[in-house]
Amino acid sequence: MLRDPPLMVAVKRSDPVYMAHAYLTKVPVAGIVPFIEAFTSEGEVVLDPFAGSGMTGVAALMTGRRARLFDVSVLGRHIGTNYVNQVPEEHLRKRADEVIDQASKRVGQVYAVKCGLCGDNAEIAKTVWSAVMECPECGQDFNFYYCLEVADWKKSRMVCPGCDASVTSKCRRLYERPVVDSISCDCSRTQIEQSHQTPIEEADASGLKWPEVAIEKSRQMYVASALGRHGLTSVSSFYSHRNLCALAALREAIDEVDEVDLREKLRFAFTAILTRASKRYQWSRQRPLNAANANYYVAPVFYEWNVFDLFNRKVEAAIRSDRWIREERSARLNWDTDDRSDVTYQRASAESLPLEDDSVDYVFTDPPFGANIFYSDMNLFQEAWLSEFTDPDEEAVIDRVDTGAVRTAERYEQIMTDALQECLRVVKPGGCITLLFGNSSGKVWQLLQRSIAAAGLEVVPELIAMLDKGQRSVKGLASGFENTATLDLMLTMRAAQSPPRELTVPLASDVERIVEQHLAGQAATSPSLLYLELLRHGFRSGWNLGKLDLRSVTTIIERTHRTVDRRSARVV
Repeated sequence: MLRDPPLMVAVKRSDPVYMAHAYLTKVPVAGIVPFIEAFTSEGEVVLDPFAGSGMTGVAALMTGRRARLFDVSVLGRHIGTNYVNQVPEEHLRKRADEVIDQASKRVGQVYAVKCGLCGDNAEIAKTVWSAVMECPECGQDFNFYYCLEVADWKKSRMVCPGCDASVTSKCRRLYERPVVDSISCDCSRTQIEQSHQTPIEEADASGLKWPEVAIEKSRQMYVASALGRHGLTSVSSFYSHRNLCALAALREAIDEVDEVDLREKLRFAFTAILTRASKRYQWSRQRPLNAANANYYVAPVFYEWNVFDLFNRKVEAAIRSDRWIREERSARLNWDTDDRSDVTYQRASAESLPLEDDSVDYVFTDPPFGANIFYSDMNLFQEAWLSEFTDPDEEAVIDRVDTGAVRTAERYEQIMTDALQECLRVVKPGGCITLLFGNSSGKVWQLLQRSIAAAGLEVVPELIAMLDKGQRSVKGLASGFENTATLDLMLTMRAAQSPPRELTVPLASDVERIVEQHLAGQAATSPSLLYLELLRHGFRSGWNLGKLDLRSVTTIIERTHRTVDRRSARVV
């Protein structure tokens, strides 16, 4: 070890790299760099066997290290490879303009409408769509958006226009219709909202192809999102006809670009817009919220965004990301930033790495957290357009519901054990392995404890750190009493120096004492932070973590007559 890494890492999810392309549970580069710099020197090799979107590779590139990235994810490899695919921004911008022009001519003026103020042609930035539902009392159709508007935008006051019965978003959805356009016109400096109009040209779908990829019943998210009940059983069903045509034409134009690096970077920008361009972008009267990345939810009122405008923005985001990486790299290093970059990304299982023994200097990895996220299910949304798919059977997850798969907790534990054994095999003697992990279930933490011991590793107690990625979701902010952890532990491990010690089951009084000590000693704390402090103490003290759920912490908080502020997620 060259120097001690920090024990608390607080980062923001707003740097140009993070913003260039979404990926579930992505770790900001700023959360990885301090560990790479603490455990390696320039030119040394960093391994990430669960590489995801390739943030470890970006951190290695920025700090002058080499990186070997592996994952079973098709989308992860696509994103991670293109983050370090640095292309001249003037060439990327020129090719992007060309493919947008080609695609827009292919489908016609599908986002052009007449401005209600001046009568000239204007361009749609986004259209608000509403579900039309059936009243359970009288059977009459009602437009959710218009009912909400009549109710002064308060869902609790919504009633059927036919019979005055209360109606909610749980009523049966019949179809969807556009209600409001936000347009850009030369007559106004800001966007204008007006009632929806038929565009000047309808989308021409002739000859266009888009992915008719089914979302199978065997997928966890098919069940969790009730896709069968809503008729959303294919990737294409999540798009309006207009946006399907625009996306298909755009992909066709991108595929015709001759230069490989530029074509792949344009594909990177293309996959970055696919969720926002779909029906999964929830409408809000105050401001747009965001696309649902972790589920297949389609709200009763949602946005349809201008595909070409979205793509142009993501090209600019990719340019800012490339520029930021170069600037950060140049600021850290004393040699030419265009040379000696060595980051590779291969599709391979963490259980069987194509690397020689003792061939890497350090491992930093962020594996799937048990049953928290089903990456292959959610990545299907982009992979359908890439025409290449992750095999769900290879994924290191624990299924929540029985769909006939065999992705059990026992299987997950074995994958983690095998992956950690591989890390130990390939890391040089004395090298360290940092594992980022988060879960609200003690049973999953106990599983991880067993995997670490079975792999021949031990956690270095004094190096257990915490990661706070900040900017939590609404659910995350209130998570103290929803029992969802919003911070992660960073466990640094090394080859075990002695047989693993027998773990002890902590007494309830010991658990309560630790939580109350931190409650008393910290002016501003949260249930998740208290939970991680408890887990950190448990690792250091040799506790069996099996029964230490986040719920045990929130129960103690409630017994002290405290609560959690929903805005700040702090204990008050």
